[in-house]
Amino acid sequence: MAMHKSSSGSALGPGGLDLTQAFFKSVMNAEPSSPTKRHTKISVIGAGNVGMAIAQTILTQDLTDELVLVDAIPDKLRGEMLDLQHAAAFLPRTRIQASTDYSVTAGSDLCIVTAGARQIHGESRLNLLQRNVTLFQKIIPPLVRYSPDTILLIVSNPVDVLTYVAWKLSGFPSNRVIGSGTNLDSSRFRFLIADHLDVNAQDVQAFIVGEHGDSSVALWSSISVGGVPVLSFLEKQEITYEKEMLESIHREVTESAYEVISLKGYTSWAIGYSVANLARSILRDQRRVHPVSVLAKGFYDIDGEVFLSLPAQLGRAGVLGVTNVHFTQEEKHRLMNSATTILQVQNHLTI
Repeated sequence: MAMHKSSSGSALGPGGLDLTQAFFKSVMNAEPSSPTKRHTKISVIGAGNVGMAIAQTILTQDLTDELVLVDAIPDKLRGEMLDLQHAAAFLPRTRIQASTDYSVTAGSDLCIVTAGARQIHGESRLNLLQRNVTLFQKIIPPLVRYSPDTILLIVSNPVDVLTYVAWKLSGFPSNRVIGSGTNLDSSRFRFLIADHLDVNAQDVQAFIVGEHGDSSVALWSSISVGGVPVLSFLEKQEITYEKEMLESIHREVTESAYEVISLKGYTSWAIGYSVANLARSILRDQRRVHPVSVLAKGFYDIDGEVFLSLPAQLGRAGVLGVTNVHFTQEEKHRLMNSATTILQVQNHLTI
């Protein structure tokens, strides 16, 4: 079922009278628009709380010329589309479309997948994951068929395993399949460090890497504030600090999503801003470094085909490269454990 309603239509009335010529008169010696002019299209798959927070943030940040929503529930989907279209007077000009048919995504520059199966009471995590694999088998192939040159950005959880699944199902080169990974975890990490030091979070450089989950790794050795490496500064100044204090900050990062879910039932706004941040870096070729889920084989002695978060440079081609960040032996060991955790889950899947 298609629900195409363009915010830029000029036809009015039952006869579809085109008013463009009546309203506007061309200047003399005008030429048609350049065929090389860039038209950006983003498709968001899944119109739940997370998908709509991402869509709303993308719209307010003026990141695309065309935004497409796809979901399996037609009434809710149409309602979400209309709700956004009715805000047209307050937003940058963007064409908004919605459909249950994946053909509406044709020619997308970026496809953001947020759809996922809900856990049934008493269901094992592995069974839930296998149901999500089945769901992805219905989502990824049509996205690839209609947009063979797109970049896939996976947000659905467990994001690392499902990014691997999307890579396998798509047949895409690994640089064009990215998971949102620990981009948001790292933002939470930076906020907590900034809060402890009473500085602006934008002046804190800090990464969480590895699994987006309990086995994630905090890279304490490379944290800096205003260009000053924090731990080496404390050591030079002979300022003592408790390792348990560092661990408690990391623990607060991993538990923060659970706290939000227990209080409001779901997370949405922070992941919305996080994914819009990634979309900006990719589509505008910003070449910024983000901790996102990438194919980690060959990095830091990781041998298996596993996706986990590493600091990666993002641009118009997707993943441009992985930053050569120095890891301590302990951090490297923890990253290997994180990779093993993900691989153990992957080995039980049928794709």
